[in-house]
Amino acid sequence: MLSRQFQTLRHLQKSTTTTHLLQLQALILKTALDRDEFFISKFIQSSSSVSIEFTRLFFDSLLPLDPPPPIFAFNTIIREYSKSSSPLESVKLFSQLQRVGLKPDKFTYPFVLKSCGWCSVIGVGGAVHSLVVKMGFDSDRYVGNTLLRMYSGCGTIGFARQVFDEMCERDVVSWSSMIAGYVACNCPLDALMVFQSMKLVNQNPNSVTLVSLLSACTRLLNIRIGTSIHSHVIVNNIKLDVALGTALLEMYSKCGRIEVALQVFSSLEEKNLQSWTIMISGVADHGRGEDAISLFTQMEENGLKPDSLSFSGILSACSHLGLVEEGKRYFDQMVNTYGIKPTMEHYGCMIDMLGRAGMIEEAYRVIKSMPMEPNSVILRSFIGASKNHGEVNCLDENLRKLLLQIEPDLGGNYVLAACVSSVSENWNDVASLRDAMKGRRLKKAPGCSWVEVNSASSGEIIQPAVG
Repeated sequence: MLSRQFQTLRHLQKSTTTTHLLQLQALILKTALDRDEFFISKFIQSSSSVSIEFTRLFFDSLLPLDPPPPIFAFNTIIREYSKSSSPLESVKLFSQLQRVGLKPDKFTYPFVLKSCGWCSVIGVGGAVHSLVVKMGFDSDRYVGNTLLRMYSGCGTIGFARQVFDEMCERDVVSWSSMIAGYVACNCPLDALMVFQSMKLVNQNPNSVTLVSLLSACTRLLNIRIGTSIHSHVIVNNIKLDVALGTALLEMYSKCGRIEVALQVFSSLEEKNLQSWTIMISGVADHGRGEDAISLFTQMEENGLKPDSLSFSGILSACSHLGLVEEGKRYFDQMVNTYGIKPTMEHYGCMIDMLGRAGMIEEAYRVIKSMPMEPNSVILRSFIGASKNHGEVNCLDENLRKLLLQIEPDLGGNYVLAACVSSVSENWNDVASLRDAMKGRRLKKAPGCSWVEVNSASSGEIIQPAVG
């Protein structure tokens, strides 16, 4: 019997296809190894890395047996589902585990909680949290880290912070998870405050922590703290991997230091699609459309397949440069070569590009061809371009009505519509639009820009400069 187990295990270690697994399954049933808990655990562990679907079918066939599959087998499949495109199956298996009378252990809960976070099922996650406390696993650091990530993933950052504050022991993963949670929930200033507390307890950040901190700096447009993080990376000789390097170049790009961003980009030994896309969008946003096109070409030459965001960046560059033919070519390439379905943002770039070039009729045809209703940004862009190029007489009245319908409380929309009516000398329409603004007590918001004040001392104080 023992020699048969060893022989089957050797075959199992060499199994890389479902066909091999089916042959082994037949051997298992023939030799009654399906009653051996150790062997079943090993078989499920190996087969799940080959095919989770096959493993699940095999596992389900064992459930009616007495005794049921061991907890290790349950944990293995729950873990694999938590990493798959069907994480909710982990939660279902967790319920099944309880129904057959097995008790979850400290390895079960993190996988289930991770799946709850991915699926944003806060009710189930809270119930699992209650079980964690009841079973006494709330003091386990690994379980605690997964709990706070689960609450952050569900957008309930307050619960995540409560878990964090109640942890008896925190490691760098705990601190990093809390910082990342605040960033994910759009609370970047809180993320930086947690980092200050992290420094007070002499907990050194790792690369994951720094990536989240740089994301917080990017959202706050805080170049001072972002630069200090870069200095920390250099002084401590931290490897600039693709994730950290990409976060750095995005921070510099969004904070207006495009030359430094390009230097970081050039220094990266490894660049992924996100790195290229952020750099392309960065130079495009800084009015360097030719550099954006050059980078896009280099990205394709390096064998990377552009995605939806990559094309948003290059189409934006073509729009600001007035490169209409190039923009049309990229749009066609996106749809017909790469099979990417255009989003609202892609259509917006095309309409803005055509509008800037005075090609109003063609921009209108793009709007009519859209499979979705245009948003307010597209409508304002098109109507504004029609006004600027004196093409208001052929403007579709329904588009102006749609703009006011989508955003009835934005004064600028009424002003734009009134300007178009005044150009076409439709004074009755102008008067009714002004009456509508007065009735709603609306005013056109003044243009504004953001500048950082007292950055040398605080770095967090941001004030608007109205102009």
